Amino acid sequence: MSVSPHQVPALLLAAGRGERMRPLTDTTPKPLLQVQGQPLLQWHLQALLDAGVRRAVINTAWLGHQISEYFSDAFGRYRATGMSEQLSISYSHEGVDFGGALETAGGIARALPQLGAVFWLAAGDVFAPDFVFDSAAVAAFEASPHLAHLWLVPNPAHNPRGDFGLSADGLALNLPVDDRAPRYTYSTIALLRAELFAAPWCDIPPGNPGGIKAPLAPLLRRAMDNGRVSAQLYTGRWTDVGTPERLAELNFLACDPLP
Repeated sequence: MSVSPHQVPALLLAAGRGERMRPLTDTTPKPLLQVQGQPLLQWHLQALLDAGVRRAVINTAWLGHQISEYFSDAFGRYRATGMSEQLSISYSHEGVDFGGALETAGGIARALPQLGAVFWLAAGDVFAPDFVFDSAAVAAFEASPHLAHLWLVPNPAHNPRGDFGLSADGLALNLPVDDRAPRYTYSTIALLRAELFAAPWCDIPPGNPGGIKAPLAPLLRRAMDNGRVSAQLYTGRWTDVGTPERLAELNFLACDPLP
């Protein structure tokens, strides 16, 4: 009998307003925009299901009811063998609870009671169809002293300076502004420990009952300065679907060539 790979829950970030995607996002939340025939967020759900992840939390704010109505409480499919696979879905409705999105760290802190000590993180507005939520990466991370493991990508045109450095031994680096060492862009895909969202790294109360808004980057940089963040380079297909033009390009690439 085969042994199921050890996996951890996932948090998918889907609370943003998508200002740069307007007018498309005036009536549709960005994670539900169609990319190559299906909602953008569904690509992550399919990859998580393929990797053996069986539980996901989605945070919402802008038009969040559309996301929970679309995916409901599960995402699944039937295999050719007749066996079913299912990923259970729960929600952290920041818009309902606080009137708007809590930014990345604030949103993660709010969702932590629904997660565990270690969890996957992925932004719902990123298209990365080749990414594998690998159980071996989970095992390696859990055995490490690190608070986060980031997947970095080559810098896209809209972020030419990148975000973080990468050492030869696999540590993410918070490089000084004037440092000429190569930087890479944070893909918004990571493995995180809940410990990162407690003192001394973060001062948001457990569960973020007050709805504090806070970005993630300062926490990561603090942990990097203490050698507690690892990283690796991901070179598969990756697009931050941040503008209508990028969305149109992805959908154009999916079209069959003219005869």
